[in-house]
Amino acid sequence: MNALTDLPPVALVTGAARRVGATIAKRLHAEGYRVIVHYGQSSTEAEQLVASLNQQRSDTAWALQADIRDVQALQRLSSQACARWGQLNLLVNNASTFYATPMGELSEPAFDDLIGTNLKAPLFLAQASAPALRATQGCIVNIVDIHARHPKCGFAAYCAAKAGLDMATRALAVELAPAIRVNGIAPGAILPPPDYTGAPESWAQAAAAPVPLGRTGQAEEIAGMVAWLASPASAYVTGQIIAVDGGKSQA
Repeated sequence: MNALTDLPPVALVTGAARRVGATIAKRLHAEGYRVIVHYGQSSTEAEQLVASLNQQRSDTAWALQADIRDVQALQRLSSQACARWGQLNLLVNNASTFYATPMGELSEPAFDDLIGTNLKAPLFLAQASAPALRATQGCIVNIVDIHARHPKCGFAAYCAAKAGLDMATRALAVELAPAIRVNGIAPGAILPPPDYTGAPESWAQAAAAPVPLGRTGQAEEIAGMVAWLASPASAYVTGQIIAVDGGKSQA
């Protein structure tokens, strides 16, 4: 519950219409949160998710659209999210773009897009949401990536953006303390990339090969870590980037 009231807490999850973001939204809702489901273009999926959550508990989910590459849109998103139920307890910066930019093919628009979604948006949304989070002694969880520290060939711009988010997470933890805790999660291989067209089994087999635990991860395992980082059990944890990767980053 809210640290200051007996009202159910409120979470804003970006990129929550599908994939890992939707799983995070479902887990937080199951934990008792009221959830703001942000989406960029996936309006149908967002509205379906919200309808499903509201069937479980009335007036506990709401969808909001915003282009997270637009700072003014981020400010509106935060303002609307905070106003919906009069509070904000948790911000999960999950929305991201991910695609290859091999050297010789990297364009300025691609660079701006990858930096914009993976670094600029989380930083500016954290700034816009900080006053509301401070009022509830809330927290921020950023979805980083193991490739923030372990480069992926052909993905220099993406890796640089996530490396920036890694450091921004640590810096915000210092700057926003003690009122707001800020942590990050670095997933390993969880789901095939959005543009993957092969058989899921083939992707999972190849992705699991270098993982010490011998398998790919599950979206539910990322969602579970988000729930833990937002819970009283982690009240003395801030400024940490926790790898959920089956040990791949240690191999």
